[in-house]
Amino acid sequence: MASGMAELLRLLLSVAEKAANVARVCRQEAPLFELLVQEKTGVDKNKKFVQDFKTLADVLIQEMIRHDVCAKFPELTGFIHGEESNKFKNGLGESVIVRVCAQEEDTTALLAKVLDGDQNAASLLTKVIHQDLQIKDETAESLQLSISPADVGIWIDPIDGTSQYIEGKEEEEPDEGFCPFGLPCALVLIGVYLRSTGQPVMGVINQPFNHKDSTGKGWKGQHLWGVSYGEVNVCSFKHRRPSCPQKRDGLSVLLSSSEKPAVKDALAAIPSSSLMYASGAGYKILCVVQGLVDVYVLSEGSTFRWDSCAPHALLRALGGGVSDLRECMRARVSGNKGHTAELTYHQPHTESQGVDRWANRGGIIAYLDSSIIDKVVAALAGKIF
Repeated sequence: MASGMAELLRLLLSVAEKAANVARVCRQEAPLFELLVQEKTGVDKNKKFVQDFKTLADVLIQEMIRHDVCAKFPELTGFIHGEESNKFKNGLGESVIVRVCAQEEDTTALLAKVLDGDQNAASLLTKVIHQDLQIKDETAESLQLSISPADVGIWIDPIDGTSQYIEGKEEEEPDEGFCPFGLPCALVLIGVYLRSTGQPVMGVINQPFNHKDSTGKGWKGQHLWGVSYGEVNVCSFKHRRPSCPQKRDGLSVLLSSSEKPAVKDALAAIPSSSLMYASGAGYKILCVVQGLVDVYVLSEGSTFRWDSCAPHALLRALGGGVSDLRECMRARVSGNKGHTAELTYHQPHTESQGVDRWANRGGIIAYLDSSIIDKVVAALAGKIF
């Protein structure tokens, strides 16, 4: 990787770990946590959930990543996109624009305003946001790539799986398989794409709540990254974890529990298939990355570019991908078999409003082996769209 991109990856690993620290700190104090939960409204509301929550942790993480990356790479200013609006209302109903300031005391003062004057909470958060945290990764630092930070844009999902983060069921990931719900489903996702083509070229995934620490009270996390550009395909995830006990020799399909019955029935009819369910779009794609399931299928347009960009880059590094389900089905009808219709990340749906401009509206199919696309598409033919 030209040193600029190697430095960018190292910085993203570090800011993702800082983000994980913010996520953990925001859960430690119950009264603070209650104060942090806000409901999304209007065009920022994701239609899939009756109540879709925005947390201060979300907004802080997004703005911290934006601040830290632009400070080191000013050429990325204007090309760092996130899920969250950075406008926040405090308990007095005052609107505050959340941002990370150059000086710690200014960030503390701004956060104290958001937190209704709670100086202790504001100081605690500021300390985490402004810490100088460096993640060392020799493989990441030695990569060579023929593009520079000026060629790319970034998608941030500060906490993918917000509902699981808020509900906070303290399930640990099992030694085999995955968590269908709970804190491990909440991820920090940072995806990097080429401005020219929208192709995902780099992804960082941080899982703040992977397992409990030795005291059994706090949490430890883990991170994974991948780079895929030209001849370079490198992923930090090398060893597949033991598969789910329920994963048989046939096709294991991961779905959202709210998936349409017609889709569930059609996929269940594939010989030797097994259907499984988990929370969080990013976490479901991570399960595919880790080889815990064969494929993740979603027929609805309820995920967004920020959900899929980071894990998509990891899958590409491993030879897989994330494709537009509707486009794959259209390709089959038109006889263009083998067309993978991979998602791109640079162009909005200009006719849409708010978050819908960046929806993966044809549904998605995430896979390590592209031959699975034909099996899934054949099973769903005539059943959806």
